Amino acid sequence: MEKKFEELGLSQELVTVIREAGFETPSEIQERAIPLAIAGKDIIGAAATGSGKTLAFASPMIENLKPNKTVQALVLTPTRELAEQVANSIIFFSKNRRLNITSIYGGVNIENQIKKISGTDIIVGTPGRILDHLERKTLRLNNIKFLVLDEVDRMFDMGFLKDVEKILANCSKERQTMLFSATISTDINYLSKRHTKNPVEISVKSYVDSSKLKQIYYDVENDEKFSLLVHLLKKEIGGLAMVFCGTKHKTDFVARNLIRQGINAKAIHGGLVQNKRTAILKEFHGKNVGVLVCTDVAARGLDIKGVSYVYNYDLPQTNTGYIHRIGRTARAGNEGKVINLISNADYENFNNILNDKQIFITPEQKPEFQKVYVELNRNFGNRQFRRFGENQYDNKPRKFGNQNNNRSRPQRGRTNRFSNRSYQGRSNFHNKDRKGNR
Repeated sequence: MEKKFEELGLSQELVTVIREAGFETPSEIQERAIPLAIAGKDIIGAAATGSGKTLAFASPMIENLKPNKTVQALVLTPTRELAEQVANSIIFFSKNRRLNITSIYGGVNIENQIKKISGTDIIVGTPGRILDHLERKTLRLNNIKFLVLDEVDRMFDMGFLKDVEKILANCSKERQTMLFSATISTDINYLSKRHTKNPVEISVKSYVDSSKLKQIYYDVENDEKFSLLVHLLKKEIGGLAMVFCGTKHKTDFVARNLIRQGINAKAIHGGLVQNKRTAILKEFHGKNVGVLVCTDVAARGLDIKGVSYVYNYDLPQTNTGYIHRIGRTARAGNEGKVINLISNADYENFNNILNDKQIFITPEQKPEFQKVYVELNRNFGNRQFRRFGENQYDNKPRKFGNQNNNRSRPQRGRTNRFSNRSYQGRSNFHNKDRKGNR
């Protein structure tokens, strides 16, 4: 039986605001975490983006803090966009408490942030900029009562572990600590042992409905990827699409050439100024843009609704990264599809992903598609074009995978042993191949 917000220990004042936001019943992470958070417990929560965890960790701050122009709470997030999103949510839920909330992140004027810090009760920020303020001595954390690390796994993926530890060393020891992550890794366990007190672990179901999520892959030549992507995007009508690339350069390249093919696409990555990123997201939310081409760093933490398709143009290195990406679709009972474009350079990452036995990806036969030209270089006004998809090996079946990155072509006539099966978290076929056990 579903509980009501009143049963979780929240004040009627906060419940009224929650109702104004249109929430009738708590999500699973809210139902399980809020009573513990209100009771002052340290928490380690496994919950993905979109599960409602912001209210779960913000509720004890809103209920227990009073404005005093001193930093009393710190929420660390991996990206600027997530910092803004979390800060805005806390501002809304705390509107009857007059708490002062400020978001702190890089890419904007630090002097303006310094002025705001002196009157702030709750700071939501990214590790790099928070560390900048600590080193400048423009921020003190020795009086904080609440510390939250949101999307911890992504922070570690982005290389923030040492920065986070430096920040924690500056925090008051007498505090409540809450860690939230889509997956619980060894690094998170290490951090929790060092910086939490008798934490309660909470794990909730994925927000993604796996019964409505279809995951497929195409095994293609590297220079077929873009042509196939264009074919698939034009074929799939309706719904928003996110295309993930490994680098800023690749993101710009793909978005620019999709536009040349008549596809309404925008690129978003860490190289764009904050105002530009915000404007692009507004267009995508408003469905003025149908395809968002992005890096993991830029997309992390963005609460984007209505995504029907997730394309992995480049695969992430880990199953954790893959899980975060696919969590963008098949939400709240809607159907979703994940399309992985796999070439020789992706095989090792694909094996890493398949080590997770909960991931089920089925092969799809490569369709016939038109070869398209791409713009390779825009420098100095001289545009260079190359036709993508032309390949003398089009008719040769390919041996799947090669962890040693051996790019030699398969023998003519060799069959693909994996063409008629689903990959269900098994990747030991590579070891068998190296031993000659076919």
